[in-house]
This record gives sequence, structure tokens and C-alpha cells, in this order.
Amino acid sequence: RYYSESQLPLAGRIQTLKSLGFGLSVIKEILGKYSDTQEMEQFLLVKRKELEEEAAAAQQKLTLLDSTLKWLRKDGSLMDYDVTLKTVPERYVASVRQVIPAYDCEGILWEIMCRELEPQKVQQATPCYGMAIFHDEGHKEQDPDVEIQSAVVGKYQDTEHVKFKTVPPIQIASATYKGGYDQISRVNAAVANWVVENGYDFDGKSFCIYHVSPGQTDNPKDLVTEVCFPVRKK
Repeated sequence: RYYSESQLPLAGRIQTLKSLGFGLSVIKEILGKYSDTQEMEQFLLVKRKELEEEAAAAQQKLTLLDSTLKWLRKDGSLMDYDVTLKTVPERYVASVRQVIPAYDCEGILWEIMCRELEPQKVQQATPCYGMAIFHDEGHKEQDPDVEIQSAVVGKYQDTEHVKFKTVPPIQIASATYKGGYDQISRVNAAVANWVVENGYDFDGKSFCIYHVSPGQTDNPKDLVTEVCFPVRKK
């Protein structure tokens, strides 16, 4: 487009605003207020915040790409497990926490919960977020401290071993996989690596959410488990 000599200052303003990232529809509005310093400052502050958010999103994508490249070069294949960042909402849960002989004895806790809740006809929430929380620091070969939780609807009385409580929302990095629990160490490693490489700190005890549990299927290949690490941004 050609501009007359009298239009050159206007053309310069338009090009400057374009270079700052403003679209044509906004530029038209800005030009009408170009001489108002306060109005211009607000336009520029809004655009600055918008660009900061875009830069942060781009940086996160770059970090994810770098970690994927690192995994690819190390193992010769892409990650087997997709790690996502999300929030588990606030929920009212039935909880049983005990030291058990080993991790594969977790069924003891679920049997206790079912037995003690049966008289109250407790109604499970949808989703029920059936999970196991591991309270020890690191892996234990024996006597781990494990808590199970299941979200419920309504209010109920505590029993000998089952306690009801409201659990606050929590941000997690997690990966969901299908199949037996022999995969869990690798999934744990995948999620933990993602947390470290993407600029997050661990912020609580790790846990598993059982989307398809042993109580729902006899075939280990049909189990669906989500490995979760509470996190916060550094």
C-alpha cells in the first residue's frame, strides 16, 4: 500500500503497533486514543501480559519437547506413558489408613472398608476416586504406611477403622496405564522425570487412582491405574 506524505506519521504508528503484536481491529481502536497517555499505557500493559502468557506457554512446550527428545535418544522410542497436569477436585471421602505387611496386601484395607461401611449403605460418588496414598518417604520392602480413600455422597458416622473427611483439591502430574502392577516402577519414573524436567516441585505423598481395580476384573491386563504426584510450580 502507498501512503501520501501526510499519511506517513499514521503509517508509522500502524507499523509500530503491528510490530508490538496488535491486530488491525485493535489498532483501529488504539489510533482513536493515541494521544491519551493513560489509555495507551493500559493498551500496552494488557498486550504485555498477553505476550508474557504466550511466552510461558511456549516455554512449557519447549521443555516438553526437550524432555521427549531426551527420552527418545535414551530409549530409542517415544515415551510409553503420557504425563498430564491436572487438578483432582475437593471431595468427601471414606478413608482407612494402616501399616500393612507389604504393598500387595493393600486388599486388606479395602476389605475393612467394605465390611465396616456395609451397615450404613454408603453411596459412592461418581467418579469415586478410589485410591491408595503412600505415606512413607520412598519405597519400603515391608510394613508400608498406606491409606485408601473412596469419595462418597452424603454424611456418615466414623467406624472403628474408617474415617470420613473432606479432602481439598490438589494439583497433580499423572500418567494412566493399562495392565498389571509390574509396570508401576516404570510409570513412577516417567512421571517423576516429567516433574523434574518441567520445573515443578513435588508437593505431597504420591498415590494411585484405580479406574479399573482388581475388584472389577479378574484379568490383570484390564486393570487401569493412574500414578499421581502432587506438584507445585517452582
